[in-house]
Parts: sequence; C-alpha cells; structure tokens
Amino acid sequence: MLYIIIAILLFGFLIAIHEFGHFITAKLFGVRVNEFAIGMGPAIFSRQKGETLYALRAFPVGGFCAMEGEDDDSGDPRAFGAQKAWKRLIILAAGAAMNFVAGLVLILLLFSRAQAFTTPVLTGFMEGFPLEGEQGLMAGDRIVSINGERIYLYNDVTMFLGRGSGEPYDIVVERNGERVTLNDLPLELREYTVDVQTVTRYGLYFAIEEATVGAKLRNSWYNAIDFVRLVRISLTDLVTGNAGLKDMTGPVGIVDTITQVGSQSATLGIALENIMYFGALIAVNLAVMNLLPLPALDGGRIFFLLINGAWTLLFRRRIDPKYEGYVHVAGLVALLALMAVVTFNDLARIFGG
Repeated sequence: MLYIIIAILLFGFLIAIHEFGHFITAKLFGVRVNEFAIGMGPAIFSRQKGETLYALRAFPVGGFCAMEGEDDDSGDPRAFGAQKAWKRLIILAAGAAMNFVAGLVLILLLFSRAQAFTTPVLTGFMEGFPLEGEQGLMAGDRIVSINGERIYLYNDVTMFLGRGSGEPYDIVVERNGERVTLNDLPLELREYTVDVQTVTRYGLYFAIEEATVGAKLRNSWYNAIDFVRLVRISLTDLVTGNAGLKDMTGPVGIVDTITQVGSQSATLGIALENIMYFGALIAVNLAVMNLLPLPALDGGRIFFLLINGAWTLLFRRRIDPKYEGYVHVAGLVALLALMAVVTFNDLARIFGG
C-alpha cells in the first residue's frame, strides 16, 4: 500500500509541476489566470489572491491552470488567445519543459551521492576475447556509437548491444584522438571464465571514473537525454511492429511497476532511490510525449499554432478556431479510447498472472 500511495503522489507531482510551468509563464507574460489548482475533484482549500483562485483539491492526481480564453473566445485583451503567437508557444511548451527539468533534478539528486561512474572506455578484455587488435577493439578505445546510435554512457553500450538482432555491429570508437570505424564487427555473447566461474558476456572491461561534480552533472544530463531517446526508440518500435499495444503500459501498469520496484528492493532507502530514478524516466517521458504533434496534447496545440501562423501569412486570415476545437475533441476521444485499451491490458497482465 505504501508504494501505491507513493506512485499516486508521484503522478500528482509530475502533473502539478507540468501545470505550474503553464501557470508561471502565463503570469510572466501577463495572461489572466482564473484558477491554479493542485489536485483534482472538490476543493478542500482555496484562496482568492488578486484575479487568480488558488486551490488545493481532494485527489492528488494532478492539477490544472485555467487561463482566460484558453478554450473559447474572450474579449479580455489579457486572454490567452489574444497573446502573440510566440508567447502562446512558450506558455504551451512550458509544461513539458518543467517535466524535463523535474526529471533532470531527480537524476541530479540521485547522482549527488555517487562515488564513481562506469564509462564507455575500454580498459581490457576477458581471456580469449577474439576481436582484440587494430582491426577490432583495443584498450583505451572510447565507444562513440553502435549501429549509428550515439553512446553517451556505459548503459548505452549494454542497451544497444542488447538490441542487436544477431548481426555484426557497426561500431565507431575514438582511438588516440581519432575516430575509427569498425564495420561488421562480429561482437557477440560468449562464455568466458572469470574468477573460476563461467559467465556469458561480451568480453569487455570498462573504465571507472571518479564522481566529481563535473562527472555528476555530465552523467545526469546524458541520462536525461537517454530518456528522451528511449521515447523515440519506443515509438519507432510501435511504428515498425517491433512492439504492439500489449507492450504499452498506462498509469495502472506504472503503479504496479513502482510497487514491484519498491517491494523487491532490499531496504526502504534503496526502494525510494529506485522509484526516484523511475520517476525521472516518467517525467522525461511525459515531457516528450506531451510535445508530440497530436490532438488534445500541448504539442498538438503548438502544431496548430504554427499551422495557423503559416495560414495567416499565406491567406491573410486565421483558421476558424472551431475547426481546431473539433480536431482536439476527436483527438481526446481517441486518446481516452487508447488509454482504456492500455488500462484493460494492464489489468489483464496484473490479475491474469
């Protein structure tokens, strides 16, 4: 039950920080904000300060920023729709930006306690490794890319080697200050003997660096960038058929995953660290997904804002707002239908064993 509560509060925090991004930029640009609420449902506390009602609502599952003229016409010159396009674009994008920043801060907090980091720099090879040499890999090589994917961290090496389909890899390394391309390198999992034990590995040893302030900042940033890339990879897998609806998960599945992560951790402290890392992943995911040019999302509204700008330049008139409204309503219905399917799959996976 503890981890379910933590998961719900985490979701609430990420949605509330998203809405705060809209709120603070709207205020900075002088847009009238009628209400800013943390939580949903009936208000348990509210206070009117100036033109804005600040409310704390009963259910900690999000929040909202109600701007004047956001979804309808308004004669107020301070309405959202009356602002210049660049201001509206920044306000719309600010929610996703705050989610990304929240994810980055969570990673920074986690890495603030790190003592060392494993780097994508080779220090040696397990006995019997067959690809050592100038035409293969050498100690001191920094792995730059695998099959065209940039390698920022050691975890990238394991991820992209693991995504291989059994075919040789195209690997770029930095060697003695120069980049060397190794095409069709037949790197594969093999059995090696390490400390009298037989293990299945790629046969590579990697360097360790001290966790200086610079290393912590760099690794935190690269982790956040990696989370962005994971969204792109997941969407590509969906489009190419490498993943399907059954592989998608929604809030129910994420709560279940957080519960498993917490309950399988050795201590409560480790559990909270693991959940923080997972929360950072969710935060960056929300940031990227929300900026996709899909109806009902901020990215869809930004897309229409750009289309409207181009239309106005070409034809000297704006697109009737009602048409954008129709598209967003249709998109919202489709999104809710998708969430229903994903939630059903999550429940079937959880209770079906």
